[in-house]
Amino acid sequence: MTSTPTPKLLRFVRGVRIVFHLLCGLCWVGIAFPFFSLKRRRWVRYRLSRELLALFAFEVRISGTLPSEAGLIAANHVSWIDIFAMNALTPVAFVSKDDVIHWPIIGTLARHNETIFLQRGSRGHAHTIGREMAERLQSGNWLAVFPEGTTTDGSHLHPFHGALLQPAIDASVPVTPVALSYQDIQGQRSLLPAYAGETTLWQCFCAMLSARQLVVHLEIGQPVFVEPGSGNRGRKQLAQTLHDQIEKMLYS
Repeated sequence: MTSTPTPKLLRFVRGVRIVFHLLCGLCWVGIAFPFFSLKRRRWVRYRLSRELLALFAFEVRISGTLPSEAGLIAANHVSWIDIFAMNALTPVAFVSKDDVIHWPIIGTLARHNETIFLQRGSRGHAHTIGREMAERLQSGNWLAVFPEGTTTDGSHLHPFHGALLQPAIDASVPVTPVALSYQDIQGQRSLLPAYAGETTLWQCFCAMLSARQLVVHLEIGQPVFVEPGSGNRGRKQLAQTLHDQIEKMLYS
């Protein structure tokens, strides 16, 4: 972690600029998006995400290349900023827990940016979401999921849940693993962006403001394809293969 935090005044100025940037994003989605094509809206999402990361003093590093054909992305989950990091890679729609809707500013942005919200504990709703995901994937759209189902501080991985990966099998599209990691200016793993445990959204926000420079590294692995009709065994195999790839990219 960075040994010397940024001065309080700089943190305040940076925080104000970031909040203003997010409010500008709200204006974009509320006023301009209804008149924009889907391609234009996705380009705006990409630019706003890149600019937000820059305001947080993030350097974006990308290793590897996404497939030319859109599909499903499976990534490990460290922070709420992961969503903007992934959109700085490519404009992508997320499958997210429905309590994100109630987050200030970010919830509104999510609602207007193709996010699919999943109701926790509702099996019927999960089946409906699965069909919607498969339809979007078959239509050639990028989707992203966090198969861990929760965040970590980045020092380890939880097991992957195969249910979120089933729509890719049903749609006959590959799943591409992406390993997300955060580093400080010394090249060491940084815990500042972690939104895990008892950390609040506000605490996470302030922690990132305290960093002089951070790096978000997105490493793209090899796409994995599982034939439709492979059943529960195929889904479990897919989850484990993706987990193993991301674990190797992060910790080997």
